[in-house]
Amino acid sequence: MRSAKLGPDQRAESLARMAERELDVLVVGGGVVGAGTALDAATRGLSTGLVEAKDWASGTSSRSSKLIHGGLRYLEMLDFALVKEALKERGLLLQTLAPHLVKPVPFLYPLQHRGWERPYVGSGVAMYDAMSLAGGHGRGLPVHRHLSRRQALRQAPCLRKDALVGAVQYYDAQMDDARFVTTLVRTAASYGTLAANRARVVGFLREGERVVGARVLDLEQGGEFEVRARQVVNATGVWTDETQAMVGSRGQFHVRASKGIHLVVPRDRIHSSTGLILRTEKSVLFVIPWGRHWIVGTTDTAWTLDKDHPAASSADIEYLLDHVNSVLAVPLTREDVEGVYAGLRPLLAGESDATSKLSREHVVQHAVPGLVVVAGGKYTTYRVMAQDAVDEVVHGLDQRVAPSCTERVPLAGAEGYQALWNGRAELARSSGLHIARVEHLLNRYGSLAEEVIALISQDPSLAEALTGADDYLRAEVVYGARYEGARHLDDVLARRTRISIETFDRGTESMREVAELMAGELGWDKGQVDREVEHYRKRVEAERESQQQPDDLTADAARLGAQEIVPLG
Repeated sequence: MRSAKLGPDQRAESLARMAERELDVLVVGGGVVGAGTALDAATRGLSTGLVEAKDWASGTSSRSSKLIHGGLRYLEMLDFALVKEALKERGLLLQTLAPHLVKPVPFLYPLQHRGWERPYVGSGVAMYDAMSLAGGHGRGLPVHRHLSRRQALRQAPCLRKDALVGAVQYYDAQMDDARFVTTLVRTAASYGTLAANRARVVGFLREGERVVGARVLDLEQGGEFEVRARQVVNATGVWTDETQAMVGSRGQFHVRASKGIHLVVPRDRIHSSTGLILRTEKSVLFVIPWGRHWIVGTTDTAWTLDKDHPAASSADIEYLLDHVNSVLAVPLTREDVEGVYAGLRPLLAGESDATSKLSREHVVQHAVPGLVVVAGGKYTTYRVMAQDAVDEVVHGLDQRVAPSCTERVPLAGAEGYQALWNGRAELARSSGLHIARVEHLLNRYGSLAEEVIALISQDPSLAEALTGADDYLRAEVVYGARYEGARHLDDVLARRTRISIETFDRGTESMREVAELMAGELGWDKGQVDREVEHYRKRVEAERESQQQPDDLTADAARLGAQEIVPLG
């Protein structure tokens, strides 16, 4: 089992080693595509560095619908190639690469019209299943089935009887997106990638027209240094154009940001044993099972304001509530909403002004000699994007390089996961944890759960649940700081755990306990603990204020009331 720490010592060592010698590849951007690119490069034998200005997955890659799916709606757009590619990746993730992180999830599609709608929807879902099976990656997911209205209401009693005449049920998959990215980075590090978050690229090194590296600012310890690399990859998502501007070239395409917001509500507010997918006038709306919660999303609107902190307005929230309430027997209210999060999709600009019609395809190109740009795409196909990016990198290297092998490289925690899952009762007995806690750890860390349990064996107090967030153990906070690169309170509450969106208080009840646990790992004094807590409190207040505003402009202004705890240069 390969495991790599991303703690403070490893971060400092990675930055020092990046500055010492020329790398084959430097990847800029620590979202899912950047992390995947680093893994692809490292597993081809290339010396690789990965830097991220904020936290791993802190942008788009922690604010998605948390689905690994083929994109059923793209069949309706006749984009068969994209669906086929995504279904293959879904199968690889479920079966081989990350069975500990990617799980099947059922969805019910309510039919509202008699006659034409059932064969229309049924044929599309049948094609979806057939494409998955034909590609050899459909094992492990049940095929779709047709339900009468009575059968559908048995699965989802929450639905109004007059909201459907029947239904079609099918399966896709889901994951915790931020946890997936952190695991990707750790996997890349285990194959030799030098990885550092809170390290911002502030400029590129040039020799004539050629990019030969980057100037990197250490936002934690201070200081600016040069990282030389034979090829640099710009994998910065919605910040692609801004990163390209540092070399005075935008490239041949433009990336536009589309805002998607999601609501999190308690599981008991919607009585259903299955997720829901509903058609809207613009796109589709998902109601997704999420532990003891539901995620309701998403919107799809153009966003031209602050990219670091996209804000959800009151109008966004009302849009989602109105659409989901159109089919619910017991409507949701604003008081039911535990959490709200907003993310930006990086879409390749096309002829359409509507972001919902822009391309989800990805593009890879050598924008200038020495600098490869990868942009667009969707979360599910990150591995293909990474492979294509490194293929383009190889064109700029004067050496033979092995082809991509990431189809056969399981992520950290996958190896041994199934055996530990089968033996979870014994693991519970030997660790003293309740079996439900063991299952929780296995589904978040896979076989790396043994490292979390080892922390508990050294300090039994870490087996206790966090105050105000009893889904999570104190050990998970320590683990996040020691092994997973968490540098600030926000990193743990918003990404290593999901406390910030899974509790009505948005994590404020847990924040001091979490900060004090992190302090022991990161060497914080009481003053730093207080600063972390105060910053997080202001972040929550600013987000709540933004969600009361009527539109994007006023919501953005309110959210900017709380900036980063570490200035971004």
